[in-house]
Order: sequence, then C-alpha cells, then structure tokens
Amino acid sequence: MFRISQLPSSSSIRLSSMKSILSFFFLFLFAVAISTAQDSRFVPVSKVVDGDTFWVKHPNGTEEKIRLIGVDSPEARRTGRTDVEYFGKESSDFAKRILSGKKVRLEYDVQRYDRYRRTLAYVYLEDGTFFNALLVREGFALVATFPPNVKYEALFLKEQQHAQKLKKGLWAK
Repeated sequence: MFRISQLPSSSSIRLSSMKSILSFFFLFLFAVAISTAQDSRFVPVSKVVDGDTFWVKHPNGTEEKIRLIGVDSPEARRTGRTDVEYFGKESSDFAKRILSGKKVRLEYDVQRYDRYRRTLAYVYLEDGTFFNALLVREGFALVATFPPNVKYEALFLKEQQHAQKLKKGLWAK
C-alpha cells in the first residue's frame, strides 16, 4: 500500500531542483573556463618576417602568419612594391631578438584577417609583455589603427608619445 508519507515533501523537491540548477551552473562555468584556457594557449614563434609580421606553429603542426594589430613597423627589405625604409632593419632585428624561440599568446579583435589573409592579432609574451605596445614604446613601430580593430588605440598613441618625447628608435632622427 502507498502512503502519503512516502511522497517527497515540497522542500525536498525544491532542494533537489536547486542542486540540479547549481550543478548545471558549475558545469557551465567549467566549460567556459576550459574554452578560455584554450584561447589563451601560448604557441611558439616559428619565423620572424619583420617588425610587425611573424609565423607561429600550432600544436597540430599548422603554421599561421600573424600581422600585429595597431602598429606599423618600417619595411626591412625590398619587395615588389616597397623599398627598405628608415629604421626597418633595426625594427626587424628588435622583433627577432624578442620573439625568436619564444612562445606567444594571440588576442584577436573584431576583424580577424586582413586582405592578404594574415591573421590580425595583439601579441603577448609569456612574461605578460604586450608586444604590440612594446614596439611602439621603444620606437620600433608607428601607431596604425584601422577600424574596426581599435581596441588599444589610446594605449598605442600614449606609447608613441612616450617614444617621441624620449626620442627613441625612429624618433631619434
């Protein structure tokens, strides 16, 4: 025979529902944390092209060409359309010295690729150094922001003013 006392009380039903909701909430937070951790992985730099362009190698073996967002370094080599520019070799050498053999974390903005299919990124070294800003602060690149990728424009302009004031890098001339 079934007795009413064997039915779950409304408070135990509410407690069970709360446990289910909390379990789902923590599972959701865990999934978000895993997703964020994957986006913040560091990848090795495989080749530095010049002051604002380099290649990374992903764990699956694919390589990706990266173009720094918000900055423009002088050209270090003559290509079909451009000549070597003032301070280009120094800028390229600086990037090689900082990035070669290192791992970087890539941060993206609104537009992920440029018209040449290069991946546009803000770049961080493992010690937390914001490489795009460092290039400008040390006078190895100029600020060059193109909407919609303008997340750090104010910071880059501040760093450029700092370099100009101290006559660093290409501002020394």
